[in-house]
Amino acid sequence: MYEERPALLDGAVLWTRTAGPATDAVRPVLPDGCMDLIWADGHLLVAGPDTRAYVPGEFAARYAGIRFAPGDAPGFFGVPAHELRDRRVALGALWGETEARRLGERITGAPDPAAALDELVRLRAAGAPAPDPLLRAVVARLAAGRAVAETADAVGIGARQLHRRSLDAFGYGPKTLARVLRLQRALALVLAGVPYAEAAVRAGCVDQAHLARETRALAGMTLGAYVASVESVGESVESANSETPEPSGSRTTA
Repeated sequence: MYEERPALLDGAVLWTRTAGPATDAVRPVLPDGCMDLIWADGHLLVAGPDTRAYVPGEFAARYAGIRFAPGDAPGFFGVPAHELRDRRVALGALWGETEARRLGERITGAPDPAAALDELVRLRAAGAPAPDPLLRAVVARLAAGRAVAETADAVGIGARQLHRRSLDAFGYGPKTLARVLRLQRALALVLAGVPYAEAAVRAGCVDQAHLARETRALAGMTLGAYVASVESVGESVESANSETPEPSGSRTTA
């Protein structure tokens, strides 16, 4: 069963997942511009920003995760996002094995591990650098479909500086982030029942063929295959009467 709700940390999402009948129907995690801190059966790990679809491998019985808003996680973890691009790493590699083990044991021993993780992130974030409002403005504009050059002008920095700051904040340049966010807009429209061609144009693609190419490049599958994978999870969920399919950003681990 998968569930999510707003986290205590502004802009973040708290998600949980427990093993169930729909486990075998888990679909690939698509790029979304986010990073996650994940508790998986007592272990803490970090999911870096993806540039391609990630297919979960090994599974834990219980997961809890905090999905940070794009650009917010590097200050929390103390490492530039590009160093974690397309990676899943143990938290101990960033904060030290002793500290990571201590935090993992605290969360595991709590009556509600998800709530404990949520509170831990809130408290640790209070001592970390605050999210950069300029980068949040960049995300907001790109998520709304604005062009990269127009976004750079709007926030008052040059293209090279925007690229450099984007690598540290998002793990890749603003053009890649714009593509990722555009794909997320398009897929949300498709899953809402909007025809492919209309969804493509509304999301900012030139046409349906453009969206199809972007889906293959970033999701590793065709539009039809993606929709079918979502529907297959939904069918498994419905038969279980208790499961909810993961959105494209949920980061179970391998």
